[in-house]
Amino acid sequence: MDSFALKTFAEIAKTGSFSETAEQLHLTQPAISKRISALEAQLECKLFDRVGRRVQLTEAGRVLLPHANKILDQLERAGQEIQDLSGEVGGLLHIATSHHIGLHRMPTLLQSYADRYREVVLDIDFIDSEKAYEKVLHAEAELAIITLSPKPQPPIVQHKLWTDRLVFVANQQHPLFNEEEITLEQLSQHRGILPGLNTYTGQIVSSLFAERQLKLNSSMATNYLETIKMMVSIGLGWSVVPASMLDEEIKPLPLADINISRDLGYIYHQERSLSNAAKAFIELLSRQHNAS
Repeated sequence: MDSFALKTFAEIAKTGSFSETAEQLHLTQPAISKRISALEAQLECKLFDRVGRRVQLTEAGRVLLPHANKILDQLERAGQEIQDLSGEVGGLLHIATSHHIGLHRMPTLLQSYADRYREVVLDIDFIDSEKAYEKVLHAEAELAIITLSPKPQPPIVQHKLWTDRLVFVANQQHPLFNEEEITLEQLSQHRGILPGLNTYTGQIVSSLFAERQLKLNSSMATNYLETIKMMVSIGLGWSVVPASMLDEEIKPLPLADINISRDLGYIYHQERSLSNAAKAFIELLSRQHNAS
């Protein structure tokens, strides 16, 4: 079975589009169609249905997809392991990281890594920490730098690098802003703007309210901390953000005896042999952390 055809098939399954896949793989659309037609002829089945301007997997396509991803991953790993025998640092390195970490903790590191290891091609996904976790779990990324799961499960290995202190915030026009001291019970009576409760940060906050048997009044949710900061700054509600985001637009609320934080770090799959490129990235990441 042609690995190029499998790669094309897997990419179309991800994008839902022949034209987008052609752009991603730097091929013409007729070349993409030819690869899929050849694969369908070999398997004697149809792999995609056209629905409007998008394409969807057929039942046969859904059966093939996990096998195709596994084959492609094994081929990539084999090539990387052979290259690593030379001791050189090169090849493709798939990394996933959260938007907030990518913006606030990664720029200097990425620049240093790219300057030092010019033979490495970095493929970076900026996504929610929970989605990055899934990518590592399913071998779609080799490393992820994320908010760590409060309950990690094998085969994922976690290494903590930073403690991110979280603070309750509002703008200066919030009704509770000028209080000398407030409680969670008072806060529960006002609207909050929080990360989704499916996120690690959202779960930390919701657990805090649940422990005190308080209702969490959260009418709006977004997983982008920069968006949350903007909505708090214009007075749409209170929120919880990393202390590093405090500025003139948002200020901490005076909550008594509330100290919460989240752990940030990197994860990898314990059953996957890390490439030289990944090991070099971890080494640089750890060195930067130790120096800070």
